[in-house]
Amino acid sequence: MPLKREQRLLSLAEAIGDALLTRGWSLSVAESCTGGLVGHLLTDIPGSSRYFAGGVISYSNAVKAHLLDVSEETLIRYGAVSPQTAAEMAGGARRALQTEMAVSVTGIAGPGGGTPEKPVGLVYLHLSAPDVEMGERFQWVGTRLENKWHSAEAALQLLLRYLQTTRLSSDQ
Repeated sequence: MPLKREQRLLSLAEAIGDALLTRGWSLSVAESCTGGLVGHLLTDIPGSSRYFAGGVISYSNAVKAHLLDVSEETLIRYGAVSPQTAAEMAGGARRALQTEMAVSVTGIAGPGGGTPEKPVGLVYLHLSAPDVEMGERFQWVGTRLENKWHSAEAALQLLLRYLQTTRLSSDQ
């Protein structure tokens, strides 16, 4: 990974950790196409065990269903790469790991696996927190590794944006 990207991502992860500690909140992740990269970046920060509970790498639909409680109906109707699945993954991670917040990532990293309706590089993120459910859609153009890094960075940015723009839980 280029040094500038590494510094930027570590800075994001550190800021997320500081904001979580300020709130006294914990975080979990549910990852598919990133294969654990978001959790890896979060745990690169010393002391991250104070706020990061863990994650589920749910690469298969069976894991999405059994560990994250993504409904079979959602997987059949919308597919593994969909905003609906991303939302259920994040909610499932929050419940399973008993955290205040969770972020999920599901998509098609490539180079294969895409369709005209769901092309390579399509990624859905979802953030689940006490006061909000929010998702984002991205369409990356890059190699498999680039798409994974872009997705992980977008997940960190989503977390930090939420944490920086919401009031502390004691103010709510």
